[in-house]
Amino acid sequence: MANQPHIVFQSSIGKQKPQTYTKKEITCPFCDREQLENIISEDGNILFLMNKYPVLKDTLQTLIIETDECDSDLSKYPKEHLYRFFKFALKHWFELMKRPEYKSVILFRNFGPLSGGTIAHPHSQIIGFENYDYVENILPSDFEGLLIEKKNGVEFTISTKPKVGFTEFNVMMEGLGDIHQFADYTQLASHYILNHFPYKCSSYNIFFYYFEGNVIAKIVPRFVTTPLFIGYNIQQVSNNLEEIVSSIHRYFEGRDIHGI
Repeated sequence: MANQPHIVFQSSIGKQKPQTYTKKEITCPFCDREQLENIISEDGNILFLMNKYPVLKDTLQTLIIETDECDSDLSKYPKEHLYRFFKFALKHWFELMKRPEYKSVILFRNFGPLSGGTIAHPHSQIIGFENYDYVENILPSDFEGLLIEKKNGVEFTISTKPKVGFTEFNVMMEGLGDIHQFADYTQLASHYILNHFPYKCSSYNIFFYYFEGNVIAKIVPRFVTTPLFIGYNIQQVSNNLEEIVSSIHRYFEGRDIHGI
């Protein structure tokens, strides 16, 4: 980990990026589909394309525009679209991971003004790093947690050793197992965060990992980051994890998980 290079952010490109979270008067660039360039692949209204603003040096930066509905979100997708998006995203992520020119490839998505994103339109990013291996920064304990539910070989847990925040959710499946169940749990976590979380929350991230043969989604509610982590890398865990697990059980008790 200590020998890994810094990732260089190219600020001259970064300052050109449109900001639709903070500047409502800015026209969403993902809504004007006729003007989009460098489209690699598409499935209906889901597009995979090159990122127009490649701010990270020595990387391949791509985008998945998930829908043509600008005010939607993964937490609200109809199941048919949810499953189509997950299959599409995982397919392209795995294809890029096979390419030898990239040391590692990440898939992630932002939602909300505190998520670190700049454009509100639902989208994900896939980034291939030429010289950086994100797995070197990952520990098995990052995904340890209290079991919420396990179905069809897919585990849904709440972290007992969160990487950053007080509360993080994990969804884990072996390889490309039951993608529908994987998508269901990930959507449920994001919907719970925005609508039923113990603390009012408007933002979250989903980080995907391929680690020790498992595909993992870590769903992280986003607030202002604790200064103890920023300054000292001190990680904290909430003392009410069991209450949250019980709350989630009540949340989908008697509810068909396929019908959020």
